[in-house]
Amino acid sequence: MEQIILNILEDLRADRIVDDRRLVKLINARAREAGGDKRAFAKRRLLPFYQRVKREEPVRWASWNVTPELEDRLLSALRMKPRRTASGVATITVITKPWPCSSDCLYCPNDIRMPKSYLHGEPACERAEQNWFDPYLQVSARLTALSQMGHAIDKIELIVLGGTWSDYPRGYQIWFITELFRALNDSAIAGTAANPMLAGWEAGVVDVPSSSRVGAVAPSHEAATCCGSASATDAARSDLLRDADLPPRVAARRAFYREHGFPQDQDAFAVMAAAAQASIDAGAMGYNAAFRDLYGASDAWRAAADMQRATLEELEEQQRANETARHRVVGLVIETRPDAVTPRSLELIRRLGCTKVQMGIQSLDQHVLDANDRGIRVERIARAFELLRVFGFKIHAHAMVNLLGATPEGDKRDYGRLMREPAFQPDEIKLYPCALIEGARLCRRHDAGEWVPYTEDELMDVLASDVLATPAFCRISRMIRDFSSNDIKAGNKKPNLRQLVEQRLPRGGSVREIRYREVGTGSVRLDELHLEVVPYETTNTRERFLQWVDPSDRIAGFLRLSMPNPEYVRRRAGELPVRPGEAMIREVHVYGAVARLGEAGDAAQHAGLGRRLVERACEIAAAEGYDRINVISAVGTREYYRGLGFVDHGLYQQRGL
Repeated sequence: MEQIILNILEDLRADRIVDDRRLVKLINARAREAGGDKRAFAKRRLLPFYQRVKREEPVRWASWNVTPELEDRLLSALRMKPRRTASGVATITVITKPWPCSSDCLYCPNDIRMPKSYLHGEPACERAEQNWFDPYLQVSARLTALSQMGHAIDKIELIVLGGTWSDYPRGYQIWFITELFRALNDSAIAGTAANPMLAGWEAGVVDVPSSSRVGAVAPSHEAATCCGSASATDAARSDLLRDADLPPRVAARRAFYREHGFPQDQDAFAVMAAAAQASIDAGAMGYNAAFRDLYGASDAWRAAADMQRATLEELEEQQRANETARHRVVGLVIETRPDAVTPRSLELIRRLGCTKVQMGIQSLDQHVLDANDRGIRVERIARAFELLRVFGFKIHAHAMVNLLGATPEGDKRDYGRLMREPAFQPDEIKLYPCALIEGARLCRRHDAGEWVPYTEDELMDVLASDVLATPAFCRISRMIRDFSSNDIKAGNKKPNLRQLVEQRLPRGGSVREIRYREVGTGSVRLDELHLEVVPYETTNTRERFLQWVDPSDRIAGFLRLSMPNPEYVRRRAGELPVRPGEAMIREVHVYGAVARLGEAGDAAQHAGLGRRLVERACEIAAAEGYDRINVISAVGTREYYRGLGFVDHGLYQQRGL
């Protein structure tokens, strides 16, 4: 391993390009010299090895003569999946525990091991189950993985998934978010001794321990696909992983779940859930009834529930600490349904530190909603949009094509309505084709011939049309769920669906949705950027989308300015946290690979683009007659906005105009 690092450093000093192709050559050459399995020298092991030597063997590391500039280039060469932080923020997705759902949509998967609509084979769900759905342990695992993959982890967006957030007890909601902040404040990163990529390597062991063992720290999804068979060596290594080099609170929390009899591996979880899942799949029992039978009678789950409570005072203590922590929360996302969006629920969500809400819309066609048992009216969806917008949240909608009762042309019209009508117009969207999953009630309609998936051409045509209909202020974040093709009975199984859709798009700048235009991992010439303002109207606000773009329309940063209708605010004065005359900054985002807090850099984030966006937004709001401006700041960005003249003000930060 050391020789590969030295060879890379030699190449870098000679100004030779060290890309993935060059790394493969170096790795294969070293494997032949050593006469060993080349998996022992895989790229994913190189960076953790370098980090361990630098931290634990300073004399050995010093002998490599790595200057700060050379180290930056080395880390760039070794970093795994650079796209993960290309948007400017390191994302950590966590999953809440299984819980009864207030709805029963026709197409929704019913995996009793997961919150409703999720499957235990999805990567984030695998990680959650491996950590008993504990928020502290999930964050620790992802912090460790991201750190050992070479990503900066100073700016964190937390995405909390698991169905309808407000269905969970209030105490659990507060506890869950408190533990997310606590893990970041503790910097709960496991050392390399607990890393499956390094464990046993220098002793000559090359097998990767199985990631199916629950509680393993930061096993990557890649590791899960290359595991060897179980052996005495694996068992011994699992004991090492259980206790070695773990942050104290991680070790204590894992001990809690072991001592209370929680399943200790994925096979045990499968055995625990088998009978209940069989009843669901046979149509003999619904998800909620199965939940009560399986978890309601479990002493282990009751013991955990007794522990899973916190107060707002405990949460606020962790939030204050996070304002200046090493790993700051710059965004916090929860998931809910439109009918759960009320002023009261949004006030709590905001107190938790939330800045963005994911919301399942699926369709705006009332016939399609009814056919799929959504149990909601389009008018209620519109009200949810209004409330979220006036509270200042970013709105991340979920839309599905090919639902029961839908047609390709109807789906195109429906999406156009979602994008253009003032009652809706989300900031971001997940655009999914409906997929048939075993256990969903849609299976019976499929078996009866009442629902069939679109052909590939039909699906591509609908999605390409939808991309072209997406305005400049909206970002299409996803086009598929992380379902395994083995879990999909019918529907799209191609993981590169988005790529295939984009190949059908016309050339020449006709695509304006944000993700397609992001600077990402590329470079940007700051002298070529200009500020463009995209105005649009909603039913209760005037919106201005400010974006830094280059001549080819690539986007380097943006700001969402919302100016609520004063009359709308006055009519609802008793239920809203804002007052007439107050504008709202709902989001500021500058692209470029994440630079660590306090570091200078060439990325767009360090050119003052964000500050200039804020100042321009203040000028626009003042010119429109507003005398104050709020910002829905994340906990970890409060200090930044204080530096721009904002003061803490209730649920927001505020500045006079």
